[in-house]
Amino acid sequence: MGQREEILERLKQIVNSLPESPGSYQYLDENGVIIYVGKAKNLKRRVSSYFLKEQTSAKTRMLVSKIRDIHYIVVKTEEDALLLENNLIKQYKPRYNVLLKDDKTYPSIAISKEYLPRIFKTRHRERKGAEYFGPYSHVPTMYALLDLCKHLYTPRPCHQPITKEGVDAGKYKVCLEYHLHRCKGPCVGKQSHEDYLESIEACREILKGNTREVQSLMKEKMLQLSSELRFEEAQILKEKYDEIERFKQRSEVVSNVLHNIDVFNIESDEKTAYINYLHVANGSVNQAFTFEYKKKLEETDEELLTLGIVEMRHRYGSQSKEIVVPFHVELPENYALITIPQKGDKRKLLELSKLNVKQYKFDRLKQAEKLNPEQKQTRLMKEFQRDLGLEKLPMHIELFDNSNIQGEDAVAACVVFKRLKPSKQDYRKYHIKTVVGPDDYASMKEVVFRRYSRLMEEGAPLPDLIIADGGKGQMEVIRQVTEEMLHLQIPIAGLAKDDKHRTHELLFGFPQKSVGLSPNSQLFRTLTAMQDEVHRFAITFHRDQRSKRMVKSELDQVSGIGPRTRDILLQHFGSVKKVKEADLEALQNLLGQQKGKNVFENLHKIALES
Repeated sequence: MGQREEILERLKQIVNSLPESPGSYQYLDENGVIIYVGKAKNLKRRVSSYFLKEQTSAKTRMLVSKIRDIHYIVVKTEEDALLLENNLIKQYKPRYNVLLKDDKTYPSIAISKEYLPRIFKTRHRERKGAEYFGPYSHVPTMYALLDLCKHLYTPRPCHQPITKEGVDAGKYKVCLEYHLHRCKGPCVGKQSHEDYLESIEACREILKGNTREVQSLMKEKMLQLSSELRFEEAQILKEKYDEIERFKQRSEVVSNVLHNIDVFNIESDEKTAYINYLHVANGSVNQAFTFEYKKKLEETDEELLTLGIVEMRHRYGSQSKEIVVPFHVELPENYALITIPQKGDKRKLLELSKLNVKQYKFDRLKQAEKLNPEQKQTRLMKEFQRDLGLEKLPMHIELFDNSNIQGEDAVAACVVFKRLKPSKQDYRKYHIKTVVGPDDYASMKEVVFRRYSRLMEEGAPLPDLIIADGGKGQMEVIRQVTEEMLHLQIPIAGLAKDDKHRTHELLFGFPQKSVGLSPNSQLFRTLTAMQDEVHRFAITFHRDQRSKRMVKSELDQVSGIGPRTRDILLQHFGSVKKVKEADLEALQNLLGQQKGKNVFENLHKIALES
């Protein structure tokens, strides 16, 4: 028996002795380092699945090949297993577990646990002696909440430690904040301790999102003050009530009936998953946070969303009894009510979460592309490869276009893109030689044959993709040349235009099929730019040829002006019009006395005749 067989046999013996209970399992490598942590409803059944069947994922096979020992911890419930797995992953950071990418710390609001509590912004939630709210990925919302609390209740802004003994002994003095009416002086007894704590409690309810309860208490107090004819005090309360109302109108209000709900949504790609978490209280979103997981073992969105739900709820102490998600996730039976809404306010919440996570993903990609511009091209090429089903990345793309007016001055152009960037040194221009009259298909056939037969003769690299500036007909002509005449297998696409001559769709394959691309997508915009480039190059070449023909035909009619004299005149004066406008002296200075005189007389003779 070989060494690998011996290791597997020993691991299977461990698996056979595992209990059929909820718990967490840990895989260790040859150095005794934990390389993977998992959780299970049934430890024996879950762990045996790694060893009793062939793994389809190459990454999972790699993990199994590194395992040398198995440890486990039994717990009472599946929920405990979830929390234990989460804690062990954070503690050991195993190589093959997804890791929460948490390099950006969003700010939170803290209420300190002091005799006279303070309310302040912080990025360090791990400090003891405070209650935390947030974090706030939208920082203006955090500042709006802080300002609301300050304006309504004026919690002390100073950092000085204040004790009951110090207040009773008259140890403190009021500061400038008191004289500016930004503090009511609880440190010297000008505001009672009971009243100060009531203000802090009101702030706490606002930070929890319970603005409705705060307003309800305010309304009761206003009515009481009015009945006692204390109208000035009632007016102060009314202003505070209105300020909360204005804040609510600026907040993301979903529904007046939704309360204490957690909402999660996910977007992922090959390497990363992005998860958004919203917390809703009293119909308003009072917490929003988006985070990333770096994939390690081709984890599914369901697995990653489950991890994200447990992590965020545990981290921020959520006790919500309902979780809104886009699809089913495996959570313990009594963990929370799982809702997958199809319509209504909860569906709107889910769409809001989706909008947030997509924006976060877009921002992260844009940030990465700024740091590494090549990353954007690679991403777009991968989209190309995926949407067209190409065998390899389209690193080298060539596009063709024809240009003529009723068959005159017929030309064609080939532009080359490498890594989706124009490679102008590889652009080529073609005079149509074998086609008489306006026949775009025949012209395309000639040019494509000339292009690729030349590349084959020279042993030059062939493109990974050919794109025709046209629809099915142009694609078929290119296919006939490459496949039937030159025996090449090069993928061919076509950019079809609508009645208004705007790029309408991307065609691919034979028979040709439309590839669904959103007109707003980056890939569609890239294709349109490539099509515009080949059209620009072709039409510019055609205009140059037409201008040369028209110029030549006009000056060639003048007696005494041969090809050499014509070129001298055009080079000096710049155009036929300026040659005609030149006086006798200017022509004699350029061509000599006699020749200048002859050209001048013949030019004006032609002008008079015409």
